[in-house]
Amino acid sequence: MNGKTILLVEDEKKVQDFNKRLLAREGFAVQTAMTLADARGILEQQEIDAMILDIGMPDGNGLDFLRELRQTSGIPVLMLTGYGETSDVLKGFDSGCDDYLTKPYKFTELLARLKRLLYRVEQVPETVTRGRLTLKPAPMIALLDGEDILLTQKEFSLLMLFAQNESKTMSAGYIYEQVWGREMMGDDRALQQRISSLREKIEESGYVIAAVRGEGYRFVLNS
Repeated sequence: MNGKTILLVEDEKKVQDFNKRLLAREGFAVQTAMTLADARGILEQQEIDAMILDIGMPDGNGLDFLRELRQTSGIPVLMLTGYGETSDVLKGFDSGCDDYLTKPYKFTELLARLKRLLYRVEQVPETVTRGRLTLKPAPMIALLDGEDILLTQKEFSLLMLFAQNESKTMSAGYIYEQVWGREMMGDDRALQQRISSLREKIEESGYVIAAVRGEGYRFVLNS
């Protein structure tokens, strides 16, 4: 993990200084932002490997910032915030975060979660090609014959999961956990809606997302 650049977006100076010092001790290069505007500027100028993001920032809401970021970037994001209700955590994952940790916290846990995110990113190839489809994970872009098919973050994550498990049947619960980061809890309407939208967008690719009764879904080349 040495040499990876982490962006700390945190307006509590003591928390920021503490995390910066200990992350640097672990071999990370650390950039800091006290406002969302500062974070935007850093992201425009530098290549960042992962971001640790607070929700309550002086110039806006971190979740709104994250939703904006997810339109163009798949950078791993760990929310670090005092908002710890279940509804807050769900909003975090729905906004596109990869992990969620509430304050107060132990630095050892923060470090372990950060390293896990970076490891997962390292396992993802730069591009995945399936027939006429090309998926680029870093900017979260899917191309059909070279043209952007304009997927949302959730749609891209779904397509990436299907592409990496071509011809395998995956249960709805498993798919939901992989894409939403939590258990489905019995209601699969959100998953059905995303899959329906994704089917329309990849219709011309030759691939279909087939429903397998009682088992789940399978991504296959239409014969």
